[in-house]
Order: sequence, then structure tokens, then C-alpha cells
Amino acid sequence: MKVKDIMTKNPVFLHGSDYMTHARQVMRDRHYRTLPVVDAKSRVIGLLTEKDILNIYSTKSNVTVEGFASEFPFVYPDMEMMLAAKLMVEAGLGRVPVLKSGQDMTLAGILSIVDIFRNLKLDKIPLKKVSEIMTIDVKTCSPKDNIAKVWLNMKETGFSGFPVVKNGDLIGMVTRRNIIKAGYARIEREDEQGTRSTMSPPVEKIMSTPAYSLSPETGLKEAIQAFLKLDVGRLSVVNDGKLVGIVDRNDIIKAFV
Repeated sequence: MKVKDIMTKNPVFLHGSDYMTHARQVMRDRHYRTLPVVDAKSRVIGLLTEKDILNIYSTKSNVTVEGFASEFPFVYPDMEMMLAAKLMVEAGLGRVPVLKSGQDMTLAGILSIVDIFRNLKLDKIPLKKVSEIMTIDVKTCSPKDNIAKVWLNMKETGFSGFPVVKNGDLIGMVTRRNIIKAGYARIEREDEQGTRSTMSPPVEKIMSTPAYSLSPETGLKEAIQAFLKLDVGRLSVVNDGKLVGIVDRNDIIKAFV
């Protein structure tokens, strides 16, 4: 299957000259984790991610998108779907712009891991269990941890979300998306409500609940169905009520490629 068969055409995008305040608003309102950035001729010049948004500390409104857009893997409409999936996994991205061709950097569409999930052939799904692909060394946080601390831990570890644990029990998940949606996009210096990092609210105020989870014995087919149904980027893995791992969408794609 080709990328052009499953990609989203006419995607939402940003201009390099757009202000970061506008970019934050679009991400928050549209619930996007990444957005392509184009120049005046609609050529893709970068990709803005949630991580890029949260790395902005300035409270000034005239900071533009162009200087903060990240590099991205080059994906084209005629590329095989699984090759594109491999490039996305290697780059650690869930959504990438699709370019018209190697000679034409014009934005042709957007491809997401969800698009790939929906078009995987059931007979090609490896007969593996979640326990075989999950991350065992799980970074967690407490519902009482302040958001500034959690965001700094996200920056240091590179993880985009942490399970929230209270008295050994899994009670929720906190992600970059939660932080942006709640308006704490400048959390290390000052958020959009003017709250300094030393005064930032606790995680329990913004975390996602209930705490969706999988069993270690869950097969990959069932895991894919859970990701599609819940529209989440990662799921905790629980055994006998205890957190034993975490699995994200890229972990599952890795099992294929």
C-alpha cells in the first residue's frame, strides 16, 4: 500500500512567519501533536511538535514558528506505507508531512501512525504479546508533583508522557498534550495564566483519567484496536494491579518493521 492511499490530504499547517502563540492555539484546539511548517511557496521547511511548543520560555508574543521547527524524515506519496512507517519510528514521530516529490518540497498531505494502524493487514500482525515489546523501566510521577517538575523530567528523559501512580496504584496519565491543553505551555518560566513554575499546579489537575491499561498477555492486534479506540499515544501495562511496563504506538510499529 502506498502513502498516497492512506494520507490525509489538505492538512492543517503553519507558516514560518506565524507566531508561536497562534501555533499553541491551533495545537490545543485541533488536538494535533505535530504540524508541518511551510514557507510562502507552500514548501515544507520543518515540523513543529509538542516538544518544540513546550521549549518556548519567552512570554513575548512576537516569537515566530520558523526558528523552532524541527527536522523530519522525507516521505513521498508513492512511497510504500511500511517504509514510511520505518522512517517515522526511527525519527520518533507520530505524524509527518508528505512531500510531493524529492525535487518538490510542496506539502502534499500528512501521514500519521494512526493512518498506518488502520491499514495494517491483520494476517501480517506478528503473533507477539505486549510483554515482548513494552518498556519495563517505567518513569512515573505522583499526582501531587507540580507540572513544572514533570515537564523538566519529560525534557530530560525524552518521554512524552508518564503514568501517574498513587500508593502503588495507577490512577492516570500525564502527557505533553495535557500540559499544552491546560495552558501551561511556558511552564518553566511562566505559563499562560501568569503562574510561575514554583507555583505551578499539581499533575492531578491536568492528568488524563481513567487510567487506561493493557495486560502483558494482550496480543498486538488487540493492542492496536485499543490505541485506535482510545486515541492515545501510549498505554500502561498492568499485571495484578501493578504497573509493569508502558507501550506506545511506535513500539507496535517497530514489531512490524
